Amino acid sequence: MSDARPLLPDGLVIVVKRECATCQMVEPLLETIACDAGPLTVYTQDDPSFGASVGAVHDSDLAVSWHYDIETVPTVLVIRNGRETDRTFGWSRDEWRRVTGIASLGDELPVMRPGCGSMSVDPDLVDSLRARFTNDTIASRHVEFSAAEDEFEAMFARGWTDGLPVVPPTRERVLRMLTGTTRAPSDIVAVCPPDLVELTVEKIAINAVMAGCLPEYLPWVIAALEAVCNDTFNMHGVLATTMPVGPVIICNGPGTRAIGMNSGINALGQGNRANSTIGRAVQLTIRNVGGGRPGEVDRATHGNPGKLSFCFAEDEDGSPFGTLATERGVESGVDAVTVFAGEGPRCAVDQLARTADELTNSFAACLRTVMHPKSVMTFDVLLVVSPDHSRIYSEAGWSRDRILAELYERLQIDSNTILRGVDGMAEGLPDRFRDRVVPKFRPGGILLAHAGGGAGLFSSIIAGWANGEMGSQPVTRTVRP
Repeated sequence: MSDARPLLPDGLVIVVKRECATCQMVEPLLETIACDAGPLTVYTQDDPSFGASVGAVHDSDLAVSWHYDIETVPTVLVIRNGRETDRTFGWSRDEWRRVTGIASLGDELPVMRPGCGSMSVDPDLVDSLRARFTNDTIASRHVEFSAAEDEFEAMFARGWTDGLPVVPPTRERVLRMLTGTTRAPSDIVAVCPPDLVELTVEKIAINAVMAGCLPEYLPWVIAALEAVCNDTFNMHGVLATTMPVGPVIICNGPGTRAIGMNSGINALGQGNRANSTIGRAVQLTIRNVGGGRPGEVDRATHGNPGKLSFCFAEDEDGSPFGTLATERGVESGVDAVTVFAGEGPRCAVDQLARTADELTNSFAACLRTVMHPKSVMTFDVLLVVSPDHSRIYSEAGWSRDRILAELYERLQIDSNTILRGVDGMAEGLPDRFRDRVVPKFRPGGILLAHAGGGAGLFSSIIAGWANGEMGSQPVTRTVRP
């Protein structure tokens, strides 16, 4: 801590500022309190002459105001044996009489008057005060830029970015970000691939600042990183593959609405701060902490724009078939993230289907082409159903289980149609699979989510990477404060 917590003298302590009309109103009472209520110490936040009649102390660095959590002025503290035993704030005649013991105090004043915001909670000052007075919990190396360096260009030069400008992670900004979680900065969240570096809350907060997150997004970034750093997800493999995949983050729970995530129009696209920066923070952390940089461990042939950020919320209120999180074992109403190794979305169009059977036939035909029409049992898929399409299922009374069962049934394929050489394509199954019926996807290989704008008979298909022990499997984690 840069400055130790100041010790307050026993008696009454009143914190005021001249710019507060209520403080000006009660200022004439201070002499009476000093004479009739015992020891009195007055701290003034702004004008050192304010309260001069009682020898007010200028809280010039706001150390007293910060350390004693003064949010409103005037505030009256009762100090006994060096400890606070009581407080009141603003002006309430009854409360001031109670804490001072002066029965006639403020007869001439209104019964009640609200106070003003303390300078110690001023948005223009709070970050610098937090940095000054908070225990020095930032363990990461501090990098000083020279006066001649442009800080944004300097971060580009050091390879800390994803190709777009990042927010400089100053101590003030990182400490502000850390207010978004109750977890200690030193808590180890995971071991981050590919370099297998211990990933602390602090390291995540730094990258969340760089990504442009707000503090309330931080628990979601932490949960997503817990998921992608899990061996089951296999982030190292997702990076090292030459296929164009990266983490797709699907968010569920009431917290998605509290932080303003988009589950509606353009849910899979740009324009929403929470969606964009949560996903970006995950990717920056993997890059900057774990060492997952393109051209090094990241070996994607083409990649996809979603590797900058691919994060969205499910439209839970509008879903006729529940949520992805509850399907994966999370209790309803609990915040959670599911990560899926996926490529960029492609549109599944059906503007003429009016029955659940017709729509399911269209989805099955589109899903059959995932990665290659002849590939089977190799890749999982995420189907994001739009409101206009989900309405067809709702009117038919189809549940999630029914939709998935019907899709799996329609995606049973005659192996003779997908053998190597059939239709002039070398790709396909070896001849030993002749005369069989094979599923396009493994059991559980189709994930179903609900999101998108309320107009448009379009849904989205997000193809996955290789599944199974050697590939990647979806992982779900609840969001902790």
